Amino acid sequence: MDARTLEGSIVALVTPFNEDGSVNFDELGRLVDFQIANGTDGILTLGTTGESSTMTDEEDDAVCAFVVERVAGRVPVIAGSGSNSTATQLAKSLSYQRLGADALLIISPYYNKSNEEGIYRHLATVADAVEIPCILYNIPGRTGCSISVRNVERLAAHPNVMAIKEASGNIGYAADIAHTLGPDFKMFSGNDDMVVPLMSLGASGVISVWANVQPALVAEMCHAWLAGDVDRARQIQVAGLPLVRALFSEVNPIPVKEALAQMGMIGANYRLPLFPMADGTRAKLVEAMKGAGLVD
Repeated sequence: MDARTLEGSIVALVTPFNEDGSVNFDELGRLVDFQIANGTDGILTLGTTGESSTMTDEEDDAVCAFVVERVAGRVPVIAGSGSNSTATQLAKSLSYQRLGADALLIISPYYNKSNEEGIYRHLATVADAVEIPCILYNIPGRTGCSISVRNVERLAAHPNVMAIKEASGNIGYAADIAHTLGPDFKMFSGNDDMVVPLMSLGASGVISVWANVQPALVAEMCHAWLAGDVDRARQIQVAGLPLVRALFSEVNPIPVKEALAQMGMIGANYRLPLFPMADGTRAKLVEAMKGAGLVD
């Protein structure tokens, strides 16, 4: 499936675990079906929300293969292949391509960070080597380094780089890279509280944590904007903010997994260093979910 035409709502899917920490593929399959039945335009697996940082390479491959098979071509599947090691990011990217992913999410190097040219080559090395399109992931709050405007300009011109997931939370930065957008290079919001603002700058949608629990609504928001219904898109964005804030009241994906557990869809199981929510933030999350009509 051609991911280059993708727009709208892409869910950053959680990876459900059993109590013993193993991947719960039954729950994962139900989540995939729930997303597609509710109008999600694409599925990202093994992203930040998917907890791949605590999973083995074998588990990553198994999850990618399972999601690709379960989706069965109904929507594009993006696999998060990011690493702070260029060689590891390349190996993961080639593996997920072989397993049938339609696109890749590649990230700037965290911890070691690198300099300008190193960051460019870290990302371009994968784009040069694979045959499926790549989405850049700018999230300096987690990586400790941003993809500079100049590097976005350079990478946007690469024939195998289709988009950027912009998750800096910096509207000014998004505006600075907006001139790179066009038919061959898109932007997706990586922040659920800034989807409509970024779409006003030319973004094509969102890669969303929020969509895990309200996929139809997030898709409606994006498609309302794309169809020119600015008022409806703005209404959904503003009305959804209390729930979005609650979904990020502790580090992602702790609250969204708790929310899905409250909805009876998965168990609230994590791998250390992630840990179940504190009682106070859990109570506030449940109140926000009640306000959104997700639980009684």
